[in-house]
Amino acid sequence: MASDATTKSGGLLETVKTIVYALLIAGLFRSLLFQPFWIPSGSMKDTLLIGDFLFVNKLAYGYSYASCPSIPAFGIDAKKICGFVDGDNTRLFGSEPERGDVVVFRHPVSGADFIKRVVGLPGDRVQMKNGVLHLNDEAVKLEHGGTFVETMEPQGPQGGLPRCENGAVGQGGKCEKTRLIETLPNGVSHSILNIETSFVDNTGVFTVPAGHFFFVGDNRDNSTDSRVTQSRGGVGFVPFENLIGRADRVMFSSAGRSMFAFWTWRSDRFFKAIE
Repeated sequence: MASDATTKSGGLLETVKTIVYALLIAGLFRSLLFQPFWIPSGSMKDTLLIGDFLFVNKLAYGYSYASCPSIPAFGIDAKKICGFVDGDNTRLFGSEPERGDVVVFRHPVSGADFIKRVVGLPGDRVQMKNGVLHLNDEAVKLEHGGTFVETMEPQGPQGGLPRCENGAVGQGGKCEKTRLIETLPNGVSHSILNIETSFVDNTGVFTVPAGHFFFVGDNRDNSTDSRVTQSRGGVGFVPFENLIGRADRVMFSSAGRSMFAFWTWRSDRFFKAIE
């Protein structure tokens, strides 16, 4: 008959094995299928709000070095793990994004994760004129979409304040932005916001190279994206291999500094499709 000590030892070993297997399965799930992503900034308002939580679909565009997990807080970097496949701009089971997809990708220089919307495909000519997106020398269709209103208060864990089109707004006041509905040439429609006339409202012509994509944020005057080159601190053209996956649906959303503050949950955004 086994002693109590042996039984306890065996039970502990089984527990440890179960935990290890669970972590391995979770790691495999994260690396190959879906990656969790919190929205940290307002660059994609009002499509995505600060505090939205979603899973990025890695199956959408196949796999590259960027598909590997990256957790800077623990020193885990995708290039350190999968750097051996970096640099050739190819993907395993690769499928290119469609115009209008909302995509999480690795910044070509810093390696930080960004989330923006694809507007320019390889070979496209992209230009901003007076705040209007032009693709291949044609202005995209714009329609009035009303006014986006949010409260002037700290948002998310970083506690940043929103920017407003209606000037200086006191704490607790209504922060307003013009909302427009933009329709891309393939028929994809989504809302964009305007705050002010900024330097990225008028640009030169960008010709997207082969194997690269052009991204912009929906909150046009509050987004660091492809309208600014990498040499000037922007995103520039993003290589195909830097794509992580497509954002399809918001799973959970919290307006507060912590997901545990249930009184700040936005239940109307739970399982909301991303358009």
